[in-house]
Formats: sequence, structure tokens, C-alpha cells
Amino acid sequence: MNDDKPIYAIENLIIDLYATSVSVRAVDGVSFSVRPGETVAVVGESGSGKTVMTLGPLGLLPEGVTVAMRGTAQADGSDLIGMGSRQLSELRGRYFGVIFQDPMSALNPMLKIGPQLARQARRFAGLSHEPARRQAVSLLARLGIPDPEDRYHRYPHEMSGGMLQRAMIALALAARPRVLIADEPTTALDATVQAQILELIRQIQREEGIAVVLVTHDIGVVASVADRVIVLYAGQVAEEGTAMDVLTRPVHPYTRGLLASVPDFRSDERATTREIPGLPPSQIRLEPGCRFADRCELVEPGCRKHRPPLQTISLSANPHRLACPVVIRRDGHRLHV
Repeated sequence: MNDDKPIYAIENLIIDLYATSVSVRAVDGVSFSVRPGETVAVVGESGSGKTVMTLGPLGLLPEGVTVAMRGTAQADGSDLIGMGSRQLSELRGRYFGVIFQDPMSALNPMLKIGPQLARQARRFAGLSHEPARRQAVSLLARLGIPDPEDRYHRYPHEMSGGMLQRAMIALALAARPRVLIADEPTTALDATVQAQILELIRQIQREEGIAVVLVTHDIGVVASVADRVIVLYAGQVAEEGTAMDVLTRPVHPYTRGLLASVPDFRSDERATTREIPGLPPSQIRLEPGCRFADRCELVEPGCRKHRPPLQTISLSANPHRLACPVVIRRDGHRLHV
């Protein structure tokens, strides 16, 4: 990390998704920021709001979904919330790069790989035709794609899954963005290719100084690349801190349960896991109080009445945010001022 000033900052973000007769509060009052050269991982169960939180402000939610957003999402001196579609598209292409779980979400199957990269570079990086073509070939080579001149002229269906993922990363980087949003970028890949992709992202981040927001449910991925971790539960931040603190000294009962559900294969003992009982709450009919109350072993009567405030505690030398006054009181954590 090379700069204390956030390059992208979300404040009190609320996102409601509307269907025919119901609305879902997918994201509820989330705040976070990321600095140049920093990787922030967003973790949580499926349906916790990770993807909606990261892609919603960029206008990248699926077509046909009616969305209402409040709060702010500051980037490059502008607020993305409420921004017109044309202006948002321009900022998104120039300032943000996005890696999707499915490469076909970003790559046009009807167009060859290289021209798609070159077009991105021409539109958002201001390059003319030949420099854009050279940059596209260079990116393919840099991302470990063999014979990049030949691959430049290939269609997406002519490439393997690992090669496609590399091509999509190249597409995300073609305009030299300041922030890279990676939404489950390695889920469909085998362990060897996954490690290669993560190393590529780390290498590019070191060279370019870009910020990375990584959405994942894979704790192993978090441990290998993240500087900070945000734990989401039912659209709210349960805990946030450095990756070291969150992964080795989890405080919130949900974070502890999440980590306990992952086997530790580094241990000499037989790997064991423990699932979190129950199911996440419905976000259609929101109840007062802590969203995790029905699944929490530390629940108290007051937990069901009041939403727990997100407080900063002095867990280590680094500030740590936690939404559980029961744990703060019980374990004697000192509030950070």
C-alpha cells in the first residue's frame, strides 16, 4: 500500500432490488474504502450481498432488475450513485476494471479476443489503432497466454477456461484502470490455474499500483492475497479488519462460524468442520435487531430489539470494526478512539 487516501470509497450504501410484488434490501448501510495498491476481500455466504454491493454502484447488475440505491460511492472526484448511464459507462471503462466469475459475461463470443482488447484501449485509453493492437498483444503475453499474436485472432470458444480467464483479466486491464473489481474470479478453475491467476493479479497490482476489491467465498484465496477483509452478513458489515486479524483472531460469532466451516488442512490432525446452524434471514421482511440473532450462540434478548452498531475496537495495532456489542462487553475489547 502506498497511499493513505482512498481511491474508491462507499459510504452508507443501501441497495434495494425490486421484483413484481416484493423488494429485497440486498445491501443495508455498508461503508468501506480501498487505497492504491491495497487488496480488500469481501467475504460471506451466498446471498450476503457481496456482488450487489460491488457491482451495483457500477451499474453492472443483470438487466431486468429494478434497483434503488442510496448513499455515496466516490471515485475520481465523482459520486457514482445517481450518475447518468452515459457518464457512468465512461467512468467505469476508464477508472474501473472488472473481472467476472464467468468470462463469457465480459467477452463477446461473436468477436475475436484481440480486437475486443484493442477496442477497450482505443475507447478508454485514447490509443490509436496500431498502438492499441500492440498493447492487446502485449497484455496477452504478459498474462501468460502462449503465442499471443495467434491468440489475438482467436474467438473465445477456441480457448480453454484458464486462457479465457486470462483474456478477461487482459480486457479488464486494457484501459489501465485505477481500481480492479474481481467477482469470484477463480471459482470455476482448478487449484493450479487458480493459483496462477491469483499470482497474475498480485503481480499486476505490484507493477501498476492499482487497488483490488476481491469478492469471494474462498477463505484460502483471502489468506493468500488480501490486505483487509470485510465480512458481510445479510447485507450488513459484521466485521472488518486486516486479513491477519480477521483470519487468525476472528471476533464476531458469524466470522468465527464462517472460518470454522473451512477445514484446516495445515493441521496434523484430521481436518474437521462445523457448520453454522440455521439459515440467513429473509431480506424481504426485515426484522429489528441483529440479523444473525437466530443463528448466534451468544444471543441475548437485546440482540433482537436493536441493530448492533458497527464499532471500532483496538484488537491489535490496527483498527478493527465489529458489529457485536455482546462480544465487546463480554471479552472486554477496548473501543478505538
